[in-house]
Amino acid sequence: MKKIAIFVDVQNIYYTCREAYGRQFNYRHFWQEIRGQGDIVTAYAYAIHRGDDGQMKFQDALKHIGFEVKLKPFIQRSDGSAKGDWDVGITIDIMEAAASVDRVILLSGDGDFDRLLSHIHHKYSVETHVFGVMSLTAQSLMNSCQQFNAIDAQLLL
Repeated sequence: MKKIAIFVDVQNIYYTCREAYGRQFNYRHFWQEIRGQGDIVTAYAYAIHRGDDGQMKFQDALKHIGFEVKLKPFIQRSDGSAKGDWDVGITIDIMEAAASVDRVILLSGDGDFDRLLSHIHHKYSVETHVFGVMSLTAQSLMNSCQQFNAIDAQLLL
């Protein structure tokens, strides 16, 4: 049975699904689909902590499904911009998991992860799969993985 590690860039998936479809990603359906393909040994969902009730309920739902939720505080800068970037944390966790799994699944459309996926595939012979909204996923990310899975109506609420 394949050992699978899942890494979810929650903000990216939320905003791309909302922009493209006006709907939310169905994490429960996704989990059931992946669980049928092997043993999920690691599953991290990276989110920003704003402290509101709706977000806390969503994070509890992710935990109930089986994800370990990693939170960073939402930082509002004095110029009005915001910070809440998980790219380095996701990269470190993927690098640490890659040597001990058969498949890494990344949910993100962020092209910053393209070199990472190429690197772990060549270094560890791990399969790399990406789930993202087709029209909002960087071409370089699609090109860097072994399998790109377009998020469509079947994976939406």
